[in-house]
Amino acid sequence: MTDGQELQQLKKRLLELAQRSYDQGIYTFTPFLGLSERQAFYEIQREVIYAGFDLEGGSPLCERKMIRFGLTEQLGYEAPYPIQCLKIEPRSPKFAEQLTHRDFLGAVMNLGIERSTIGDIFVQGKEAVMFCQEGIAPYLIQQLHQVRHTQVRCLMTEVSQELRSPNLEKVAVSVSSERIDMLLSRLYSLSRSQSMELFRAGRVFVNGRVTENNSYTLKEGDNVTARGFGRFLYTGQQGETRKGKIRIGVEIYR
Repeated sequence: MTDGQELQQLKKRLLELAQRSYDQGIYTFTPFLGLSERQAFYEIQREVIYAGFDLEGGSPLCERKMIRFGLTEQLGYEAPYPIQCLKIEPRSPKFAEQLTHRDFLGAVMNLGIERSTIGDIFVQGKEAVMFCQEGIAPYLIQQLHQVRHTQVRCLMTEVSQELRSPNLEKVAVSVSSERIDMLLSRLYSLSRSQSMELFRAGRVFVNGRVTENNSYTLKEGDNVTARGFGRFLYTGQQGETRKGKIRIGVEIYR
C-alpha cells in the first residue's frame, strides 16, 4: 500500500470516528498521530467540525498526539484521554549504556507493539519517559526488560513538571523580515538552498501543519517544527537594529 493510499484510509477512519461520536453521543479517540498524519486530518478538518475535536499528546512538548472527537457541552460529561506516562529506567544505573531515542523505540517495537500506540519518548540521561495508549501500558510494564544490552524496568509515573512546563530558551535574532525561511536559516545556520529543501521535503510545520510556503510571515504565538533540526515558539518583534533589521524573539524547546 502506498503512502497516499494509507493517508486516504486514515482520512476515511477519521470521518468515521467523528460521525460515530456525533451519532452515539460519546467521545471517540484516534491512535497517536505523527505530524504528517495530522496533516491528513487538517485537510478534512472542516468536514468534522460538527462533531467537535481537540488534540493531546500527554505534554505540551509532544508532537505525536491523539485526536478526541466530541463536545463536552453537547455530551454533558468529560472523558480523559487514554494516555499513560511510563518511565523506563536501568536496573543498574552504574553499568547502563548511553541510550538514544532510537534505542528505546526499537526495544518497544521489538515487542510487536504498533507504532500508533506509542506517543513521544523523551530521553533523560540514562532513563526515558514514554507516552503510550493506556491499554498497552500493563503489557509494556511486564515485557519491556532490555534496551540494547541494558537491563531495564518499566513502570507507571506521573508527568513531571519539566514535561508539563517545557524548558524554553529565549533567543533574540536579527533578520531582514519575518519570513519563516529567513528565520530558519538564521537559527540553524542553513544556506538558502538547504532551507528550501526542508520546505520541498515537507519537513517544516507551523502549528502542526505542514507548510511548503517558504515566504510565510510568522505571527506571534506560532509553533514551528523543522524536522531534524528543532522546534521553537515565535514570540514576535522586539524592535529594530541600527542597521534597520528586525529584532525578533523566539523560544527554543530544549
